[in-house]
Amino acid sequence: MSALSLAPRALYEEVAERIRQRIFRRELEPGSWIDEVKLAQEYGISRTPLREALKVLAAEGLVTMKVRRGAYVTEVSERDLAEVYHLLALLESDAAGEVAARASDAEIAELQALHAELASAVKRRDRFFTLNERFHTRLLEIAGNRWRNQVVADLRKVMKLNRHNSLLRQGRVEESLAEHQRLVDALVRRDAEAAVRRMREHFAGGLEGARGAPAAAA
Repeated sequence: MSALSLAPRALYEEVAERIRQRIFRRELEPGSWIDEVKLAQEYGISRTPLREALKVLAAEGLVTMKVRRGAYVTEVSERDLAEVYHLLALLESDAAGEVAARASDAEIAELQALHAELASAVKRRDRFFTLNERFHTRLLEIAGNRWRNQVVADLRKVMKLNRHNSLLRQGRVEESLAEHQRLVDALVRRDAEAAVRRMREHFAGGLEGARGAPAAAA
C-alpha cells in the first residue's frame, strides 16, 4: 500500500478511519494485538500519527490500550453488549419521541420512504444493514441534538465489534422490519409515547438477537 498523503483533515484521522474500517471488516479481529510497526510500514508513515490514531480509536471504545503491551482490538462481552444496547435504547427512544412530537410532515414522510426502502431490501443483507443504519441516523438528525448523535455514533461503533454482527438469527430481519413498521406508525400518528415505547422494544429485540449465535439489526 502506498504512503498516505495529508488530506484536508489531519493525517492521524485518516489513519484512524482506515484502521476503523479494517476492524469493522474483521481484518483486525476482536482481541487481536495491533502491530504498530507493521501498520506504520504498510501505510508509509511514522509511528507518531499511528499512535494518535489509536488514541482516537481507544476513545471510541474500538481499541484497548494495555500498559507495556500495546494496543488491542476491543473484545465485547455480553455485559458490554447489554450496556451498549441499554444506552442506545434510552437515547434513540428519546429521539423518537421528539420526532413524533415536533418533526415536519416532510420529515415524517422521509422516514416513511426510508422504511419502504428497508422493506424492499429484506432479502439483501448488506443493503438491509446500510438502510437500517441510515434510517436510525436520519431519525436522530431530525431530532436534532448533536451531543446525543455523537454519543450514539460512538456506541454504534462498539456495537459493530460484536463478533456475530455480520450474521442474522433466522427470522430476525423480519422481526426488525415489523418493529420498524410499528415505530413508523407511531411517528405518523404523532404519538410520542408510543414512539418511545416502540423504539425501546426494537432495541430489546435487537439485543435478544445479538446474544444468540448470530446477531441482529437494530
